[in-house]
Amino acid sequence: MRGEPTGDVPEAPPDDVDTEFQHYMAARWPALVRTAYLLTGDQHLAEDLAQTALTKVYASWRRVRRADDVDAYVRRILVNTNASRFRKRRVTEHLTAVPYDASGHEPHAGLAQRSALMTALAGLPKRQRAVVVLRYWEDLSEREVAEVLGVSQGTVKSQASKALARLRASEVLGEERGERGERGERDPMTVPSTREETE
Repeated sequence: MRGEPTGDVPEAPPDDVDTEFQHYMAARWPALVRTAYLLTGDQHLAEDLAQTALTKVYASWRRVRRADDVDAYVRRILVNTNASRFRKRRVTEHLTAVPYDASGHEPHAGLAQRSALMTALAGLPKRQRAVVVLRYWEDLSEREVAEVLGVSQGTVKSQASKALARLRASEVLGEERGERGERGERDPMTVPSTREETE
């Protein structure tokens, strides 16, 4: 999410490269696991996915650390590693109501809304889900999402539009909107992204 450290990695002597990677990993682990959870729907799979992605990052760290945007590079590895799970074998996913919280705190506020959103998210095709996760949870711009996924900005825009249409048409979200409307609460699907639609 925005507000976290940037992907800039300070220069370090060759013998400090391992230490530099360890510091990077410790700082990014909670965010990577959160993103991995939204992509997989399972806490243990999310941790495995984040660990596998970081193993790949470590193997190429001397090259990765010189990237213009290290975080974007690592996100791409995370998303591609998750995609390879589908290519290797059929994967059944069941997103749970409460996303994994790396801080150990289990939030209770908005549980019904979160449950509805996670259930609807589980119904999206994997590319649409990746776009939604990166665009609206990670708050990346269309250009940044396109770079992470290795697709055009037009594809990101198209996939996001289709995904949001599916989410808005979701029965489970429709039920949740109805319940919130009766209580006079804000519709979760009307909350815009904090970034401009096109940059």
